[in-house]
Amino acid sequence: MNMETTNAKQEIIIELQYFPPISYFTLITPFNNIQIEAFEHFKKQSYRNRCLINGANKIEKLIVPVKHSMSQTNIRDIHIDYSTNWFNNHTRAILSAYGKSPFYEHFAEDFLNIINKKHHFLFDLNLEILSKCLELLEINPGFSFAEKYEKPAISGVFDARELIDPKKPDKKNKFFRPAPYYQVFGKNFVEDLSILDLIFCEGPNAMYIIRQSVLSGKRRKTDLY
Repeated sequence: MNMETTNAKQEIIIELQYFPPISYFTLITPFNNIQIEAFEHFKKQSYRNRCLINGANKIEKLIVPVKHSMSQTNIRDIHIDYSTNWFNNHTRAILSAYGKSPFYEHFAEDFLNIINKKHHFLFDLNLEILSKCLELLEINPGFSFAEKYEKPAISGVFDARELIDPKKPDKKNKFFRPAPYYQVFGKNFVEDLSILDLIFCEGPNAMYIIRQSVLSGKRRKTDLY
């Protein structure tokens, strides 16, 4: 698979994720329409309820605790667990990691307001996060939701479900070549962190980094965007 092939298709289907990694946005950006998978089963230990940020001493994993009593629970029925103050922990972790980044003051309120809204469902939380990210990145695709679960995806729709998985990092190597950018901590560049890292560190330049991270056969930026 390469981006020249996928770009020939106008629509992509993909799952929602919690502050998705940068590779998520390199994958969806070339498409005119995004279809959200709304009928999958919740998958543990995935980006659906976790993200990675660059902390002062290490890469930190932020996890949204969820309630699910059955092994095959529809993603739209996954309740967020508020028995702990995870949202306060995430707020503090993001402040600690990015409080001194160049664009924290510009964008932090947008994201922290979403975290602290106390959505009942993980699906709704992730949907609002994605919508805000698309707005800030000035990506304006068509938007729809799957009407039922179909595997494989219907003809003409590029199936990106499960392509960005923390347990299967090699899958993204076919479409993602991380372009380095300034990061707050560390001497060595850490690739494919949460979109939070890119937006707080690069601000208006974030979209340029995303475009530079698209791996295509001929690297035709003007054709892809």
